[in-house]
Amino acid sequence: MTVKQLYEAFNFFDKNLDLELNEKGAGDIEYRLTVARKHLSSPGVGHGGVIAAMMDAVIGTTALSQVFHEKKLVSTIEFKINYFKPILEDDVLIGTGEIEFQGKSIIACSGKIIKLDSGELVSKSLGTFNIYPMEKRSLKFDLEQPS
Repeated sequence: MTVKQLYEAFNFFDKNLDLELNEKGAGDIEYRLTVARKHLSSPGVGHGGVIAAMMDAVIGTTALSQVFHEKKLVSTIEFKINYFKPILEDDVLIGTGEIEFQGKSIIACSGKIIKLDSGELVSKSLGTFNIYPMEKRSLKFDLEQPS
């Protein structure tokens, strides 16, 4: 099973936001979002909570993709976010993450979200995640299942 298959089976929140995950490899993912009317907080302008939720997905999934092959999961301990540009209806956003540090039980990731058409930086973030064994969750899936 891949991280993307895990998310398709269990992560309903990302689906409700219309986030699209592209898993490239361990510690290397990309999220895409087209800003829709339901993401707005005022006429034509996106809600900051949408960016925060997308960023949590970006850095969390980056961390998860780094440890998933070891039959481990992650949970957010904390994250900081900076907003640089507003998002507008119909903007296509791309979010990517990077592993900054990994220990036995903690992993830290940075992330950024840009506008696809202009390359403008929308937001940056740094987050810390707890790494824990998969058996602590009662998930019913087979990691050995072909992807």
